[in-house]
Formats: sequence, C-alpha cells, structure tokens
Amino acid sequence: MNDMQVEESGLPIFEQIKKIDADGGEYWLSRELSDVLGYSEYRHFQPVLEKAKEACRNSGMIVEDHFEDLLEMVKIGQNAQRGVKTVKLRRYACYLIVQNSSPEKEVVALGQTYFAVQTRLQEIQRMDEYARLSTEDEKRVFLRRELADHNKHLADAARGAGVLDPVDYAIFQNFGYRGLYGGLDAKGIHAKKGLKKSQQILDHMGSTELAANLFRATQTEDKLRRDRVQGKRQANQTHFEVGKKVRKTIEDLGGTMPEELPSVESIKRIDRKTPDSLSNPKDEK
Repeated sequence: MNDMQVEESGLPIFEQIKKIDADGGEYWLSRELSDVLGYSEYRHFQPVLEKAKEACRNSGMIVEDHFEDLLEMVKIGQNAQRGVKTVKLRRYACYLIVQNSSPEKEVVALGQTYFAVQTRLQEIQRMDEYARLSTEDEKRVFLRRELADHNKHLADAARGAGVLDPVDYAIFQNFGYRGLYGGLDAKGIHAKKGLKKSQQILDHMGSTELAANLFRATQTEDKLRRDRVQGKRQANQTHFEVGKKVRKTIEDLGGTMPEELPSVESIKRIDRKTPDSLSNPKDEK
C-alpha cells in the first residue's frame, strides 16, 4: 500500500487492519503492518521489528507479552497454501515499531500519532491507582493532577526552547489549544463552553477531555526536547502541530471533538481537601 492510498483512506487504516482475538484483545499482524508502513519487502521490515523488540526488552517489559511469533497460512495457488512466519503484535509493540520506522514517510508519522495516543491512554487506564477509580469524579481528579504536574514539565521544556515571559507562555499555550480545539484559543474555548473569565478551562473538563489534553502536553514536551526546538515561533508551531494530530486521531476514531464536550462542575468543588494540588502558576487557564 503506497502513501497515496493511505492518505486517501485516512488514518483509520490502522483500525482497518486491527484484529480481535478470542479473549477480546486487540492485535495486528506484522506482515500487514509492514505493507501499510510502505516496506516493499518484509525482509526490510524485520530489522525494525527486532529494534522494537529490543526497545521493549530495555523498557523492562516481557517481549513475549507484546510480540508473539505465529505461522500464518497464505494462498500460493488456487488450491494450495503455505505457512509463513508472522508476528502477532499488541498495541505497545506497534507503537515501538512505528517509533523505529523511517520518519520521513507520511504514513509512519500518522502511525506514530495513532499508536502513541492510544498507548498513552491505555497506560493511564492501566495505572494501578487509576484502575481502582470507579467514578467519573475520581478519574477527573486523578487526571487533573497528572495534567497539573505535566504542565510544569511542559513549561520547563518551553522555557528551554526560548519561551521565557508569561505573555509568551500564554501565547504558546494558545497554539496548543488551537491545534486541539479546531482553531479555538483559550478565550474561544471559554465562550464555547459558557465559562466565565475567572474559571479555568481544565477545572471544568470531564475525564475524556482531560486525557486528550494530558496527551497533548506530554507529547509536546517530548517533542520540544527530542527535536531540540529553539525559538518561540518554532515552539508555538510544535505545540499547534501536536494538538492538531491529537485532534485528527480523535476524529478518525469517531470521538467527540473536545470543544463539543460539555463543561462540568468545577473540580475544585470535588477535591476540596487538597485544592492547592490543582493550582500552578504555569498551568493553563
């Protein structure tokens, strides 16, 4: 499958080749993923597969939990089949594969966003603390605290890129919002959600919207540091592009756009015991 075919079918191509096993688990087959990522021959894909396994091993994971060798039967004639080796890949395995694939291919960039978003959300859901939460309010408080913490790291990364003044940081944050919210900045989101100027946007988000913004923040921080971005203009553009890619993934998966999600009761009323934990001078309004 070439880049043009992938572009026409859109990002859901990764959803189209996804399979579900008998236990309800998602998986992908390595030969199909190889084709989608544009490798002309499977042998060219195999070194990437091995790098991904090594990355999995180095992260302390059990490789066999994410990469399972299989023998796939393929047709070689009208009435004949032949067994070929393939690998059953879990989502984390696919994430590692696209991270180790050639970044200049557009479909690889799409795959990096797709698998990164979903992997990050699954990581959140698998967190022991998060897994014990049973109510929407508890999930909101957990994610809001995570976001407050990661916004500190994002502010530090932005400072390293040259975003130094509070006014410049507010502009930087608005670029991220515009990417994720279809062009709306903080003022526009306030108006869309019916919030007062004094109300912080993040304090009135449900868990789904908080998770999307958490991913936007963590991935922007990572990209600023990884690409060694320098200059306010480039930092702003980076934040916008990350937000835009997160939005595209939500759209392609059939999710509700963040600006269309309803605002909810202030989280500070829910978390009265530790309200200071949710405040941060560099946090978003």
